[in-house]
Amino acid sequence: MNKKAIIVVSFGTTYPQTRKQNLWATQQAIQTAFPEYQTYNAYTSQVVINRVAQQENIQMHTPREVLIQLVQQQVTEVIIQPLHIIPGWEFNSLKTLVQEFQDQFNQLRLGEPLLVKIKDFQRLITFIKDQAASLAPDEANLWMGHGSSHSSFTEYACLDHMLWQTNSFVGAVESYPEITVELPRMQQQHIARVYLHPLMMVAGNHAHHDMAAATANSWQTILEQHQIAVVPVLKGLGQYPEIQAMFIDKIKALLQ
Repeated sequence: MNKKAIIVVSFGTTYPQTRKQNLWATQQAIQTAFPEYQTYNAYTSQVVINRVAQQENIQMHTPREVLIQLVQQQVTEVIIQPLHIIPGWEFNSLKTLVQEFQDQFNQLRLGEPLLVKIKDFQRLITFIKDQAASLAPDEANLWMGHGSSHSSFTEYACLDHMLWQTNSFVGAVESYPEITVELPRMQQQHIARVYLHPLMMVAGNHAHHDMAAATANSWQTILEQHQIAVVPVLKGLGQYPEIQAMFIDKIKALLQ
């Protein structure tokens, strides 16, 4: 009898509540969609793994460790589904890992991050516009992406461009487009109130410290200094059924 497994891979988070609401919720949605597979979770950040072990006495595992475990359990078919937003450095590392373990399973397949094909962008843009449907003319949603030194950082700029002349904006905390790019555009549209959302799977460290905080360089502080009212929405993408469905469809595409 074939043993089948899906490894749900994320960067991870040290925030227990957002882990349950986003990462575990998405894993459960995947488990429900594919009951013939056993789902496992894995973190790519060793720093996060270490902190979770120290702070909560919970041992998370890397994708490599889970693959070794599945080999020992004689699992024959494995899907690795990343919960990354863009195909950056971490996704490339998963590609290398798949090549290394390819011969140890009858089938080992790697799913795509959230944004790869044009239809992914179009689907996410529809989701973002839906979240802004009830906003007043002088209100806007600003989504904070993580950003990357990888060339795929351009995907945040692409999203922002696709939202041109709407009341939704996309920036990145660690690359382009920065808050300094988004602010003048919002001022030109006479935006008086901004709802800040993380464009990340979890509302974790960046959401609490770089996006919605009283510190000098946080996005909330910068906007408020320019007389724009701010409402933080500390809700990761993993809480939205629409985003969970996008990852489920990534796995369905592998099985066709």
